[in-house]
Amino acid sequence: MNRTFHSEAEIQQFAQTLAHHVQNLKHSIVIYLEGDLGAGKTTLARGFIQTFGFQRVKSPTYSLVESYQNQTISIHHFDCYRLSDPEELEYIGIREYSTGNHIQLIEWAELGKGMIAPADLIIHISGEDNSRTLALTAQSNIGEKLLQFLETA
Repeated sequence: MNRTFHSEAEIQQFAQTLAHHVQNLKHSIVIYLEGDLGAGKTTLARGFIQTFGFQRVKSPTYSLVESYQNQTISIHHFDCYRLSDPEELEYIGIREYSTGNHIQLIEWAELGKGMIAPADLIIHISGEDNSRTLALTAQSNIGEKLLQFLETA
């Protein structure tokens, strides 16, 4: 499934829609955010996380992970860009982020290969100027359900 957006506001709106559908699934989910530097991975993640009332959303570029939790949701936003070895994820307790009803948004997932959970949904972002194309690919039954929801939205 591909979607093209012509502004950051449109991407934010899509991120909110995605967040609502993920919340309705009431299931753990892992979403890989792929694309070049500056493609909009963090913008999409920020819009997703803010949907749940978290206004201060920081990029996890230097911390590797930023977590957002309240009574209804646990979101973990990973950025593996600065990893020199996937084993570094063991030091931050990567396995603990996969328990329960957690949502993981993972940027630069290929750099954490072997240590991170497999994706339910991959969102590849490409484009230039203000135009972005999001290619969404399901990798599991949960991912398929999410795509079905998004296709009707």
